[in-house]
Amino acid sequence: MQIKRANPKDYEDILALNESALPHVNSISRLTLEDLHRASRYFGVVHIDGQIAGFLLALGEGVNYKSINYLWFDNHYSTFAYIDRIVIGADFRRMGLGQKLYADLEESVAGSSPMLTCEVNLKPPNPGSIVFHQQLGFAEVDQQETEQGGKRVSLMVKTL
Repeated sequence: MQIKRANPKDYEDILALNESALPHVNSISRLTLEDLHRASRYFGVVHIDGQIAGFLLALGEGVNYKSINYLWFDNHYSTFAYIDRIVIGADFRRMGLGQKLYADLEESVAGSSPMLTCEVNLKPPNPGSIVFHQQLGFAEVDQQETEQGGKRVSLMVKTL
């Protein structure tokens, strides 16, 4: 298992993983992925036996990103690392890869970001992700509805 920084050669596999995780993450195009990669503070990819097993993409403050959840954090905090999406492939779950990506993210932003931020779906429910984030030290700071009430998210923060 290796965590490397994403590169354009990884995009097809990343997009396929991303689509496999709907509705827990939003669908994105290749162009959007390229834009997010350029704007990212962190974009880690887990490789196992030459295969991409998962990824984590995080943005810093002040990015021109129209996500209602990102904008909530950008309006409430001056400095942060926003976890836009994390996906672990179905064949690689329960191996601790999510925790390893979060640890790598924390190490990467140490000294430049006093907190990690993210949102987790409450509607549709994603109880496993809520528990995962709570175990890592995240706490809910607010909730908001998105997609005209089709989704409700828990906005979470972990102080570093």
